[in-house]
Amino acid sequence: MRAAPALVEGRLRVPVDQPGEPLDFSLADMGAVPVVSEKVATLLVQMAPNDVQLFPVDVDTPGPYFVVNVIRLVKCIDDQASEEVRYWMPEHGRPDRVGTYSSVSGMRIDPKTVGDAKVFRTWGWHIALIIAEDIKDALERAGITGARFTEVTGPSPISPKERERNRRLIELRKQTDAARGPFWRTLGRLDEEAIIPIVVGGAWPARRQVWRIIHRAEGRTLLVTDGLSDFFVDRVEPSVGFGLELALETDEPLKDVEKSWPLLLLERVADEVAEHERVRERLRTGFLSMEVSGKDMPEPLVTREGRVGVLLGMESSELPRGFAMPAGEVRLVTVKVLLPTELAYLLAHGRTGRDELLRRFDQEGQGHLSRIWRSPVA
Repeated sequence: MRAAPALVEGRLRVPVDQPGEPLDFSLADMGAVPVVSEKVATLLVQMAPNDVQLFPVDVDTPGPYFVVNVIRLVKCIDDQASEEVRYWMPEHGRPDRVGTYSSVSGMRIDPKTVGDAKVFRTWGWHIALIIAEDIKDALERAGITGARFTEVTGPSPISPKERERNRRLIELRKQTDAARGPFWRTLGRLDEEAIIPIVVGGAWPARRQVWRIIHRAEGRTLLVTDGLSDFFVDRVEPSVGFGLELALETDEPLKDVEKSWPLLLLERVADEVAEHERVRERLRTGFLSMEVSGKDMPEPLVTREGRVGVLLGMESSELPRGFAMPAGEVRLVTVKVLLPTELAYLLAHGRTGRDELLRRFDQEGQGHLSRIWRSPVA
C-alpha cells in the first residue's frame, strides 16, 4: 500500500483463505492488496494506464489473476466534510505516523484536488482505494463480482448538528486519553498498541472497550481496562463515567497477552462491572467478590460449577488507589483471581472469611497478584 511503483522479480502467489466461488475482485494481505481477474485487469489498463501496475499472480483457482499496485497518491480527504477524522499525535508513540490519519469515518474527498487521477490511494490513509465514476460504471456493466462501492463525493451524510456533536465527542476523547495515558505510564512501560475487540459497544460509558498492557519490574504484567472512566457518549459532557478502572497483575509469564487467561478474566469481570450499577456502587468504596464463567479458563481456577472467583478492590502497597482526571477522581480497582477452595471459604464465612483471606495473602507475600501455580491459602 505504498502507492508507488514497485519492482517484482519472479512469479507471485496468493493462497486461498476461504474456499468458495471465484471472484473478479478480492483483497489479500489483510485487505490491503487487490487481486483481480483478467476482466478487471483489462478495464484498468484501458481506463487508468498511468495509475496502476499489474503483476500476474498464481491463485489456487482457474485464472489468470493479477495483483494490482496502485501507484497514484492524492492528498484529497476533506476533513471538514468527512464524518470524523483523527490524526496520529506525538503522544501516541508512533513518530513515523505523526500527522497522518489514525482513522477516517464517513470519508469525503475534495474532487478539485484529484486532477486526472482515475485510480488512487488517499494521502495519509492509504487503506482507502478510490476509483473514478466512469470506471465504476464500466465494472458494473461488465458484471464483476466481489467489489462494493461507496460514494465519497457530494454533500456530507451528516448534519451540521451531528458534526458539532462529533467534534465535541472527539475533544472529550482527547482530554480523557491525555489524562489516562500519562497515569498508566507511571506504573511501568505501557504498550503503545491498545487491545480493542473486533466487535465494540456494550455498556461501557463511551461504547469503546479497550485494554492496555503495562510491563512492570520483576517480569510482572499489569492489565488494565481503559474506558470505564470515559465520558458518557449519550450526554456529550465531561465526566469520569463509572469512576473506576480495573487492574489485574500477574508475575507468571504470558506468551501471548491477547490470548491469555488474565485478559480473558479481566474482560469478563469488566463486562459484569459495566452491566450492573449495584456492583459499581460497592466497588467505588469497598470490596466485592464475584464469579464469572470459567469457559476456556485454566483448569486449576475453575470450580466444579464451571465458574471462576475473583476478589475486587483489594488494597495494594504497590499500586495507587486511584488517579485524577479533569472531570474528577477515578478509583483503580484490583482484580485478584481466587482458587476454588479460597472461593468456597469466602462464600462460607462471608466478610470474616474475606478479611482472613486478605490477611493470609499479605502474610504469604502474594498481595494483589493473580497466579495459577500457587498453593491455596484456604
